[in-house]
Amino acid sequence: MAAGDKGETERIRRPSKKKTAKKTVTKTATTTAPKAADTTAAQDGVKRAARRISAPHAMRNAAEQLQELLGRAPESVSSVKPTDDGWQADVEVLELERIPETTSVMASYRVTLDEEGGLVAYERTRRYTRGQIDRNP
Repeated sequence: MAAGDKGETERIRRPSKKKTAKKTVTKTATTTAPKAADTTAAQDGVKRAARRISAPHAMRNAAEQLQELLGRAPESVSSVKPTDDGWQADVEVLELERIPETTSVMASYRVTLDEEGGLVAYERTRRYTRGQIDRNP
């Protein structure tokens, strides 16, 4: 039995997959070492970029968080743009439902989000009827 155990132990200690895994780990450790030598400012820039959410996520976060605060479901997100500190979005909300629908009262809210998508501020910027069309001056 001892001879059989020894043979099995040798096979377990020397599989080709384990050697490949060790090489991969070594390569990964080698490639990450130069990054540690970067300046602090460069690292902060990388962390900031990695932390910032995408535009579609910003749109969803703006609509969801505004709904929580107002208790009304947003109709649409009419604009979203990046800022130095995060995102700014304009969200359209049905404030007063009327019949016919074209006379329902709508409101446009400007929502400010931080880089991670958290709501920082919001304000109502406009109220209008659903059937109203903006005219260019």
